[in-house]
Amino acid sequence: MIQLNTENVLLKPSQRRQITAWLKRAVKYGQRLGAFTLNLTLLRHGRHCEVRADVKCDGETFHYHNRGSDWRDAMHQMVQILVARLHSQWVMRSAA
Repeated sequence: MIQLNTENVLLKPSQRRQITAWLKRAVKYGQRLGAFTLNLTLLRHGRHCEVRADVKCDGETFHYHNRGSDWRDAMHQMVQILVARLHSQWVMRSAA
């Protein structure tokens, strides 16, 4: 399950669809691991945007935050980090 909270950042529906398209791979890995919950919060601090991610996956919880000059940059980097973490977790589980 994905929950996107845009506190003081306005996103168009097409931008929301773009974010969900970026998160498809992360959702796939999360479903393989089981009990996957992702809460994303998008904040604007002056000229910068900050993305916070709270991930709960099969009993394990981890948090990330990333700041960028644009919401796309911050979100894209967050998605790359998230996919890498979930993939490594999935590989470690399948190897065990």
